[in-house]
Amino acid sequence: MELIIAAALGLSYVAASLRVLKQYERGVVFFLGKYIATKGPGLIFLPAGFATQKRVSLRIMALDIPPQDVITRDNVSVKVNAVLYMRVTEPARAIIDIEDYLYACSQLAQTTLRAVLGEAELDELLADREKINGILKKIIDERTDPWGIEVSAVEVKDVDLPEMMKRAMARQAEAERERRAKVIAAQGEFQASRTLAQAANTLAKEPMSLQLRYLQTVVEIAAENNSTTIFPIPIDMITQFVKKGFGGGSTEAAALSEGEEAAALPEPNPLTMLPQIKVEESKVPKKDRDD
Repeated sequence: MELIIAAALGLSYVAASLRVLKQYERGVVFFLGKYIATKGPGLIFLPAGFATQKRVSLRIMALDIPPQDVITRDNVSVKVNAVLYMRVTEPARAIIDIEDYLYACSQLAQTTLRAVLGEAELDELLADREKINGILKKIIDERTDPWGIEVSAVEVKDVDLPEMMKRAMARQAEAERERRAKVIAAQGEFQASRTLAQAANTLAKEPMSLQLRYLQTVVEIAAENNSTTIFPIPIDMITQFVKKGFGGGSTEAAALSEGEEAAALPEPNPLTMLPQIKVEESKVPKKDRDD
């Protein structure tokens, strides 16, 4: 009977000393307060009353960094929050060397975030987050390496700007868009002018091409089904008809008459700017003139 009781007690003690650790868990075992080994996963034996263990997860953990008030290098006050991805690589050091590694990593990430972002400008923070994330990861990983913790990534999630800064940035972006629009419009006008100049040179070489272009314009106007169609007639088209109607002699006569009229005009007086008129005395005797 005593043997049965002793066996039952022994089985109970063995059953109480057995522990099961999952695949992603490790047990840091202390025997009478002294670290002896890191065990797991699976079934392990811990002498009840003599040995204890601390379970440590080896999975990657996402640690949220609370929003931090940061003043950037260009004196802009922003509120930034981030997330830290970390995992325990050496369970014994994470338990023995530091009291609470999760809390320690959280505090280290907050202070590092404020220090790094305080040395960066606002434009760099908004446009080059990958670079800042790399700097944060490197600094935090170096500090947590003695604790047996590996930092896989640090990501800046959100940057909260003041309302006045948002409005200023919106005005800046609007002005930049207007500048680009004006530059593009000016470039378009420049290219159009060059193209028109080339087209004018081509039309000048072949006078008949201008008439063809005129007819094409008339066809385009007629295709719109307008009730009134205006036909502009270029002067170059009727010049030939005018020359044939009046002849070359008439042109010379007109030029000659214009020359005679110009010669008959009196010369202007440079003093009074009025024409001088010469009056010749009549050869009729004075007596006859009195009659």
